[in-house]
Amino acid sequence: MMKVVRVAEMRAIEQEADRLGLSYAQMMENAGTNLGKIVDQEFRHRTNRSVIGLVGSGNNGGDTLVALAYLAAHEWKAIAYLVKERALDDPLIQRLLDQGGILLSAQEDESLQKLRLTLKQCEVLLDGVLGTGFQLPLKEALGKILKTCREVCQNSPVHVVAVDCPSGVDCDRGEVADEVIPAELTVTMAAIKAGLLKYPAYPLCGRIVVADIGLSDHFPIWSKVKRWVIDAEWVREHLPIRSDDSHKGTFGTTFVLAGSENFTGAAYLAAKAAYLGGCGLVTVGAVRPVYQALAGQLPEATWLVLPDEVGFLSQAAAELLINRLNTVDAWVLGPGFGLAESTSQFVRKILDSKPERLPPLVVDADGLKLLARQEGWYRKLPQRSVLTPHPGEMSVLSGLSVAEIQADRIQVAERFANQWGQIVVLKGAFTVIADPNGQTAINPVATSALARAGSGDVLAGLIGGLLAQGMDNFDAAVAGVWIHSQCGLMAAESLGTTRCVLASDLFDQISKVFRDLGR
Repeated sequence: MMKVVRVAEMRAIEQEADRLGLSYAQMMENAGTNLGKIVDQEFRHRTNRSVIGLVGSGNNGGDTLVALAYLAAHEWKAIAYLVKERALDDPLIQRLLDQGGILLSAQEDESLQKLRLTLKQCEVLLDGVLGTGFQLPLKEALGKILKTCREVCQNSPVHVVAVDCPSGVDCDRGEVADEVIPAELTVTMAAIKAGLLKYPAYPLCGRIVVADIGLSDHFPIWSKVKRWVIDAEWVREHLPIRSDDSHKGTFGTTFVLAGSENFTGAAYLAAKAAYLGGCGLVTVGAVRPVYQALAGQLPEATWLVLPDEVGFLSQAAAELLINRLNTVDAWVLGPGFGLAESTSQFVRKILDSKPERLPPLVVDADGLKLLARQEGWYRKLPQRSVLTPHPGEMSVLSGLSVAEIQADRIQVAERFANQWGQIVVLKGAFTVIADPNGQTAINPVATSALARAGSGDVLAGLIGGLLAQGMDNFDAAVAGVWIHSQCGLMAAESLGTTRCVLASDLFDQISKVFRDLGR
C-alpha cells in the first residue's frame, strides 16, 4: 500500500526517523540503492546500458549519486552531471568514481554541449536536481539545463526517470515549471507526495512507484499516516467472498430510492449497478412515472411505487419508505430526485423520523443538495453514511467555493468527513474517500471517460450493492470508486476514445473488472 504525504509531513517523518536511529545518511543509502535496483530491473535488457544522472546539491542529488554508483557496479555506464557543485571530497562522488563512473559538471559546460551529446548517447536519464522542497519560480540557469534536457529527450529514445518527483514540480500544490522534463517513471521515496496526484503535475510523472527508505511503524509519525492510494490488491482482499452454497439473501438487499419524471434514467443506472456489484436483490423505490418508464427494462428488480406530486416524490412517500427500511441491508438515496419542494419535504421527514433501524446509506446527486437545506443534516444521518459529491455538490454542502475545494481536495474531504462524522467521496480526477475514523484513500485515476451524466448514479448503486453484501462502509466506498474508474478506463479502451463513453457503457465492464480481480 502506497502512502500519500504532504511535504511538511515527510520532513517531520524523516526528522523523527533520524532522531530514533535511522540516520539521514542511511535513508539516502536505502533510497538510492532501491532507486538503482528499480532502474536496473526496468531497463537492464536494453542494448545500451548507459545512464546519466542530473545531480543537484540536495538529497535528491545524493539519492541519484548512490543509484549511479549501484548501476556502475552492475555493469552500467554511469555518468553524473553536476548541475550544482558538490564538495570535492563528497564520499558519494568518490564512490561513483571508484566504481568506474564518469563525472561531468555544468560549470565546465557553459554551452551545455557536453550535456546534449551525452544525453543522446544514453539509454536512461535520472532527473535528480530538485526535490520536494521546490516552489516556483524556477531559477533561470537551472531552467536552461532542464529545457535543454527536455528538448533532447523529446527527439531521442531516452527513458526519463524522476527521482522522488520531476524537477520543477511543487509537491504540495501540483504546480509545475514550464521546463519540467516529462518522466516515463517517477520513483518517489517512501510515500507519494500529494502534489503528484494533482494537475498539471500528474501527467508529467509517468508511472509512479515507491522506493523504500527504511521507515517502519515503530516511528510514530509514519505509523499515523493513514492516507494511501487504492490498488487492485487492496480491492481484491476486501471484496466479499462468494460461496457456491449461498443464496440471494446471502448477498443482501439494496433499496434504491431514485428518479423523478424528468430524470427516469438515474433509477435504472443505480439499480442495475447495484445488481452488477453482486447484490442479491434490488428494490427500486420510485414515483409512478419512473416505474412506468423502467419496469420492463430491469426485470430483476422489485418495485415500491411511491406517491408523487407532478412527477416528483411527495412528502407522503416518507411513511412507506420508513416502514421498508427495516427489511433492507443498504439504501441509496438521491439520484435523479430533482429539487422540487415536495421532495425536499420528503427528505426532511425521513431525516426527522426515528425508524427502528437505519441500514447503511449512500447519498448522491440531488439528494445531497436536498440534505443541505436541512439544518444539522449530518447529525441526522446514520453514522458513516457514504456521501458522493462532485465539487459543485460539495460546494453546496460545505459552503466553500469550487475553487477552494479543488485547490486542496484531500484536505477538504478530510476536514468535512471529520466535521460531519460521515464518509466523503469527493469525486473527480483522483477521487478522495475520507473516513471520519481517520483513513483516506485516493484513487489514482483521472479520465474524462467518467465525465458524463449518469456516471455518478452508477457509482452510487455500485457502492450500495457492495454495502448490502456486508462490506464496511469505507471499504465499500473505496472498492466502488476503484471498480467504477477501471470500468471507465476499460470502456474508453474498448471504444477507442473517452469522448463516446456513456454511463451505460460502464455496465459491460463491471464483470470484466471482477473477472480480472478473481472475484
